[in-house]
Amino acid sequence: MGLVTAATGTVAAAAGAYLLHFWVARGGVRRAKVTPFPLALILSHPALAVSALACWAAALVTGVRALAWLATAGLAATALLGFVMFTRWLGTGRHGDGAGGLPLLAVTLHGAAGVATFALVFLAASAARAF
Repeated sequence: MGLVTAATGTVAAAAGAYLLHFWVARGGVRRAKVTPFPLALILSHPALAVSALACWAAALVTGVRALAWLATAGLAATALLGFVMFTRWLGTGRHGDGAGGLPLLAVTLHGAAGVATFALVFLAASAARAF
């Protein structure tokens, strides 16, 4: 299960990196004061995700279940921030060009892979013999 989780996490990270690059290339950082994606939200989402996946990798290497639960909590917080961004992205559709025209396929792939990663980490942390 560790390799499958690593694969889904990699897909989520790659799609997220693409979305971040797309957003920055379209002037996301230089937009007006009122933006659907505040910079703190944009930066904290991947920072939490990377730290949670680092905890997950450490849990796999060491076998310490507390690290797996820490990864689960970190991914839960990451998912909440991602949901905030997703609802803001949906809400911008009625205001012209939306959120810089983020590609729907990349948003969907990123969200689905992120949810799958969270579910797999949670299931592994919950299992009696997770490692």
